[in-house]
Amino acid sequence: MAELNTGGDGGKGGKVRSKKQSTRVDLTAMVDLAFLLITFFMLTTTLSKPQAMDVAKPDKDEKNDTKLELRASTAMTILLGKNDKIAWYMGEAGKSEPNIVGFGDIRKALLDNKKKVTDMYGNDPKRQLTVVIKPTEGANYKNFVDIMDELAIAKIKTAPAIDDDPKNLLEGEKDFMKKAGIL
Repeated sequence: MAELNTGGDGGKGGKVRSKKQSTRVDLTAMVDLAFLLITFFMLTTTLSKPQAMDVAKPDKDEKNDTKLELRASTAMTILLGKNDKIAWYMGEAGKSEPNIVGFGDIRKALLDNKKKVTDMYGNDPKRQLTVVIKPTEGANYKNFVDIMDELAIAKIKTAPAIDDDPKNLLEGEKDFMKKAGIL
């Protein structure tokens, strides 16, 4: 039992005074209440649930000739290279000059391109920024996870298209990345 005692024995000589009762406070009920509250909040709190991100990957079926057509004005292609470098371009390969940035600068590029597409088409749900991610052989898994995180932070609503087969890199993309030293 938890208790708080105050007062003492006035064992000094001298005048005889009336004996005072010592004050005693029982803290047991307060300790019980504290543990009940802690238990209640621990049991009723919801833990954060893992969140999954939608991903669009091309079919491996060679017979299927249907391909998803993207508007060049809304398509942003991100090429993950070695040494944590990223090459990105808007539109079609070879028709626009790729930019090389690090992971610290890709968020700004994503937000700028998202704003350009929104300014061009308004809030049309069919015409939003679509991102195509192409990891190269020099990229690592951490780079892929980082770029997916950047897409979530930039609140890109369309599911990213991921082409993880290095054979699907276009010749213009390969040439540019070789010149830049990130392939």
